[in-house]
Amino acid sequence: MNFLYNHRMTDAQSPKPSRERPVDPESKPDDRVDTALRPQKLDDLIGQQQVKENLAILLAAARGRGESLDHVLFYGPPGLGKTTLAHVLANEMGVNIKITSGPAIERAGDLAAILTNLRAGDILFIDEIHRLGRAVEEVLYPAMEDFALDIVIGKGPSARSIRLKLPRFTVVSATTRLALVTAPLRARFGAVYRLDYYDEPAMRAIVRRATDMMKVEADAEGIAEVARRARGTPRIALRLLRRVRDFAQVRGDGKINRQMAASALDLMQVDPLGLDDVDRRVLKTIIEKYNGGPVGLNTIAAAISEEADTIMDVVEPYLLQLGFLDRTSQGRVATRPAYEHLGIPYPENGEQPRLL
Repeated sequence: MNFLYNHRMTDAQSPKPSRERPVDPESKPDDRVDTALRPQKLDDLIGQQQVKENLAILLAAARGRGESLDHVLFYGPPGLGKTTLAHVLANEMGVNIKITSGPAIERAGDLAAILTNLRAGDILFIDEIHRLGRAVEEVLYPAMEDFALDIVIGKGPSARSIRLKLPRFTVVSATTRLALVTAPLRARFGAVYRLDYYDEPAMRAIVRRATDMMKVEADAEGIAEVARRARGTPRIALRLLRRVRDFAQVRGDGKINRQMAASALDLMQVDPLGLDDVDRRVLKTIIEKYNGGPVGLNTIAAAISEEADTIMDVVEPYLLQLGFLDRTSQGRVATRPAYEHLGIPYPENGEQPRLL
């Protein structure tokens, strides 16, 4: 299968934390080597059982009718496989996939150029679709709904509109911020699926598959150690696995066991729950400087010299998932499990603020 178009956002356009973190779920240049590790078929996918079952029905129905797929929208935290699923859909349908992103389509003409080069059944994958401009969205609406492209020729009183027919194609999109996708755009997707964090058995299976494909010798305990610290995110698991492989090659015999994996990850400051230095600094700032909270997001950001958006979008989601952090009407509050994980005594007196 040919991948005909690859129009990605530049590094400058993509928001990222102020310092490199091994557990950052956003894509990095080094992650490109993971492309070969991506599942190619639906049966190869690990985890996300409900999404897989729904997609299997969607694919079977489309193939049975001899039609293109309905438009599909995937949403959820970064690193969970939204782009991978788009490639899987293209492979299953035996069609071409063209790849672009919301920030990369700056003008309506850019989108028109992409749409006019599509063939029947092709998949157009738009990553971070919530960052599309309003003018671009207006062009996308009739393309998705009526498979037509409205073009205005000329200016002033002599201007006239021409409607070009497009072949039936499929828009597959991904977003990490579903709330920022406008309601008219969401309504044009026939299938909307949420991707959740992977449980530990699924993460172990993903790491095991990666070690087999990378021809890395690893035992069950070493695989479990990497999976445990990967925050339920395959992208992070594969990144950590590469670093553990390097560590085992340089300081061991190349085999990944529990001790080798733990030593490598400890050196990277990734603890047994997957927290790194930035996560721990956020929790310690709330606990030690502000008596456990409540404290505002901007205050935390200033105290640890990080951007508020980085804390909210990258750090907080996992801390909230672990139950280490609460968002209250007055600010962020560290919970008892956070104190226990950091080995800090929990204050028994003091009333916790009302949760939102």
